[in-house]
Amino acid sequence: MNIEANAAARKFTPPAISLNDPVRWLGLGWRDLVTNPFNSLFIGFAVFALSALIIVGLYYWRLDYLLLPALSAFLITGPLFAAGLYVKSKKLQKGEKATLKDVIFIAPQKIVQLGMIGVLLFVLALFWMRVAFLIYAVSFGTSPFSGLEETLRLVFTTPTGWALLAVGSVVGGFFAAFAFAVTVFSIPMLIDRDTDAMSAIGMSIATAWKNKAAMLLWGAIITALIGAGFITALAGLIIAYPLAAHASWRAYSTSFGDR
Repeated sequence: MNIEANAAARKFTPPAISLNDPVRWLGLGWRDLVTNPFNSLFIGFAVFALSALIIVGLYYWRLDYLLLPALSAFLITGPLFAAGLYVKSKKLQKGEKATLKDVIFIAPQKIVQLGMIGVLLFVLALFWMRVAFLIYAVSFGTSPFSGLEETLRLVFTTPTGWALLAVGSVVGGFFAAFAFAVTVFSIPMLIDRDTDAMSAIGMSIATAWKNKAAMLLWGAIITALIGAGFITALAGLIIAYPLAAHASWRAYSTSFGDR
């Protein structure tokens, strides 16, 4: 598999994607979501419950200073949890019915390659959290954390906080853009094809790089969806997360086709 996959990756020509495509992907993703919606909403609820549990745990253990970096880490690692929803969209696209078992249990041969991407994303998320702490320390010093409410006040109402937001947004944007380029097509590709993680990542990055404008728009749409989930006390994730996942599958399937 690796030899054939590497050969295919070397011959790979990234597809062209127009600025009209992301809106079309979103519409197709919504159609997948409302078709047998229980399976999709089950994953959405699981993501909501896990996110809520993490937040409650951080507050309980007085680790609320990790909240904002943890939410950012979720954006980096979140695509990995959408694999089962890609399976559903793939089956719907083939005219088949996807069961809850199909959505929850991924084929064992896929798990190893997905796990490799998972390790990469986990390391990237940990690195981002460390960088975020360094940016905070440079901005506010190494004094003890004064609580989330006070920190938010400092961040949003003081010149030092504004500088932290600016620097953090730029640096975090680079992390997010890299994670997005790595995962936007690679994870659906691993679900769809008999290929390896490194080849899939290479083709995903190459496609994202060739279509920077469309990918910036698509990334903004995905960020807006997940952001809407967060600002609705996480409840919006029940719909926003599976919608983003199904639309991401359609982004892959319509862009790559029979390549």
